[in-house]
Amino acid sequence: MTIEWIISACLGVGLAACCGFRVFVPLLVASVATKLGIIGTMEGLEWISSWTALAVLSVATVFELGAYYIPWLDNLLDTLATPASIIAGTLLGTSFLQIDSPILDWGLGLMLGGGSAGLVQAGTSLLRLGSTATTGGIGNPVVATGENIASFGLSILTVLLPLFAFVIIVLVLLFIAARLLSRRKVWFTRAGRNQAGGTSPAQFPRSSNGRV
Repeated sequence: MTIEWIISACLGVGLAACCGFRVFVPLLVASVATKLGIIGTMEGLEWISSWTALAVLSVATVFELGAYYIPWLDNLLDTLATPASIIAGTLLGTSFLQIDSPILDWGLGLMLGGGSAGLVQAGTSLLRLGSTATTGGIGNPVVATGENIASFGLSILTVLLPLFAFVIIVLVLLFIAARLLSRRKVWFTRAGRNQAGGTSPAQFPRSSNGRV
């Protein structure tokens, strides 16, 4: 029972983290895997095994994948995808954790599932903004393709090999967290220098007798 719970938790957190790359892809993979009998239908996620859900998620996935190849729309989608990925990640995390206490279940689902999805989404958004700034958006399709591959690849790997995929996803999360902390440190350092430079006496013109 303990091993089954661990595998289920790794499955939920792994799929949730993949929502940070693409919101609908992990849900679609979970729907297909449920239909094929690879994973069982979890409590609260019964709807995902229906043909209606499979059809809706397929259409939504196609539109989501295609929209990220439209210039400038991709950056707008990142703004919308951030809360959407957290919601989807929380849903997947909560459904697969299966803890008796609803409060604890949703709390952990939000922290582990929603948190991992939001962290991945923050990292991909930062990467896309950097691509937009340095290439004028020309390199964004390459970023989008990488995200699509990562979302499908890691989602499928999570379904087939949950424990192995979980280790990879943890490493990805640690890498993204380190990059975000590094960027934040650089931003605060620059902000401090700019503030110090703006209040420095050397910035004010002086007369010949040394007075301001």
